[in-house]
Amino acid sequence: MSNDTPAPGPIPAPELVEGRIARVAFNEHGLAPAIIQQHDTGEVLMLGWMDAEALRRTLTTGRVTFWSRSRQEYWRKGDTSGNIQLVRGARLDCDGDALLIRVEQVGPACHTGARTCFDADDLDPVTGCDPSSADDPCP
Repeated sequence: MSNDTPAPGPIPAPELVEGRIARVAFNEHGLAPAIIQQHDTGEVLMLGWMDAEALRRTLTTGRVTFWSRSRQEYWRKGDTSGNIQLVRGARLDCDGDALLIRVEQVGPACHTGARTCFDADDLDPVTGCDPSSADDPCP
């Protein structure tokens, strides 16, 4: 973290937090995917799952909390590794069923030690082109 890192904001009133959580369309298991993104670069770091309580903790503590589907428990990113995620913003997608959490990542985001969880396996797709663009002509 740098010296220009903003100080934690005030904790929102409980009714505001509950109203925000109520807007989320959780799946049949009570979960919503949470995309974790580095706030200043836009880099996608990882994907986790949140239920209402994990989202509540994330919105009110300044640290990201997930629901572990395998361990069936809450986990706050970095409590054991030290690789914490400090909340810098949170948004809901247009359908209300996915979260975007913008963070200041301290240390690697991935449990493998990689900067992101998306560094390892490039699927090498065919890339699209824009037929109306001179900069990206189609073959």
